[in-house]
Amino acid sequence: MAQVRDGFQSRLGFVLAAAGAAVGLGNIWGFPTQAANHGGGAFLLAYFIVIFLLALPALYTELYLGHQAQANPVKALKMAWQERNPKIGAGAGYLGLAGAIVMLSFYSIVAGWMLAHSIEPVTTFMGLESTSQFLTGDSMTRNFVFTPLMLLLTAAIILKGVKSGIEIWSRRLMPVLLLLLILLIVYMATLEGANEGFRAYLIPDFSKITDPDLIIAAMGQAFFSLSLGVGCMMIYGSYLKPNENLPKLTFSVAMLDTGVAFLAGLLIIPAIFVAQQNGVEVFQDGKLVGEGRLIFAILPELFASMGQIGIWVGLTFFVLMSIASLTSTISSTEIPVSFLVENHGFARKSATWIVTLVILVCSSLIILNFEWLFGLVINVFTRYQLPLMGLFYFITVGWMWRRGNQLLLVTGGKQYWFAQYLKFVCPILMTAVFVNVVLNK
Repeated sequence: MAQVRDGFQSRLGFVLAAAGAAVGLGNIWGFPTQAANHGGGAFLLAYFIVIFLLALPALYTELYLGHQAQANPVKALKMAWQERNPKIGAGAGYLGLAGAIVMLSFYSIVAGWMLAHSIEPVTTFMGLESTSQFLTGDSMTRNFVFTPLMLLLTAAIILKGVKSGIEIWSRRLMPVLLLLLILLIVYMATLEGANEGFRAYLIPDFSKITDPDLIIAAMGQAFFSLSLGVGCMMIYGSYLKPNENLPKLTFSVAMLDTGVAFLAGLLIIPAIFVAQQNGVEVFQDGKLVGEGRLIFAILPELFASMGQIGIWVGLTFFVLMSIASLTSTISSTEIPVSFLVENHGFARKSATWIVTLVILVCSSLIILNFEWLFGLVINVFTRYQLPLMGLFYFITVGWMWRRGNQLLLVTGGKQYWFAQYLKFVCPILMTAVFVNVVLNK
C-alpha cells in the first residue's frame, strides 16, 4: 500500500486543472446574465473587487489546507483540527465529501443535457429529425442515456490518475475551451444586434453601483464561480509539490477563471441581443432571461435562425459547454475517489467505479423525482453548503490550526498582513455572503 502519492508534474498542468475545476456552467451560464441584469460594467467592477477581497483569499485558504496536509479533505481537516477537536475537522471533511456527491448527482444530469445538445446539430445536419427531437426534448429516457455517458467520460479520465489523467486532459481541454470561446465571440460580433449587447455588458450603469442586489449578486457569483466550499481545490492543492509558490498559483487560477467568466459575458450577452434582433423574446419583466431558458431555448432558437451556419455555431457552443461541464465533474469526482484510496486502501480503479456507481444511483433518484428534487438539491447545495463550508475553512486556517498560528508561522512581511486579513476580515465577509444569499434569494 505504501506508494508514492500521485500529483501534478507542472505548474501549468495544475493551473489549467484547477481553473478547469472552477470554470463550469456557472461561469458560462450564470455570470453573463447576472452582469447584464445588474448594471453591466458596474457589476463587472463590483465582481472584480469581490474576487480580490473574498474569492481569492477563499481559494488560497482551500488550496493551502490541502497543500499543507498533502491529503484528501477528510484527512486534511482532521489534521488541521488535531489540537482542538479532530472529530469536528473530520466531520466537516465528510460533509464536503457528501456535498461533492450531491453536486455531481445534479451536475452530471445538466452536463448530460449539454452533451445531448452538442450531438443534435450533427443529427440535424444528417436529416435525422426524430433523433434531434429526442436529443433536445426533456425526457426521462434522454436523462438516463446521457447522465451515465457523462459519468463514464469522467471515470475514464479519473481512472488514469492525476498526472496521466486529470493533468493531461486539463492541458488538452482548457485550451480548446478558450479557443472555442474566442472563435464564437469573434463570429457573434459580426452579427446585427451584437453591438447593443456589448454596450449592455461593458458600459457601467453607475446608478446601480450602490444597489444591495448588485453587491449580493457579485459576492455570490464570485464565490460560486471558483468552485469553493466543496473540496475540489483542497484535493488539487494536495497534489502540488510541497515547495510550490502557492500565492502565485492561486492568483493564476483565479485570473484564468475570472477571464473565462468575462469572455463568456462577451459571448452570451451579444448573442442574446442578436437573438432579440431576430425576433426571439429575450426579456421577462424588464430583465434578460437566464438559467435553463437561455441555454436551452433562446440560444438554440438563435442558432436555428442563422440557417446552415447556425448548425455549426450551435455545435461549437454546446461542445464548449460540455468541456466546461467535464472539467468540473473531473475535479469533484476526484474528492471521494482520493478518500477511498487514501483512507480505506482501495485501488484507484475500484474506487473510481464505486464512486461512479454511487453518483449514478443518486442521479437516478433525482431523475425519477425530478420535479421536486432537482431544484431542492441545487438550492440547498448552493445557498447553504458552499458558503458555510467556505466560512469553516476560514475559521480553520485563521483560528483553529495550531491555535491560529499555522499560517503565521510560514508568513512574513506582506504575507503576515494577508494572514491577519484571512483571520479577521474574511470570516466577516463570508458570513455577510451567507446571510445575504439566504435572505435575498
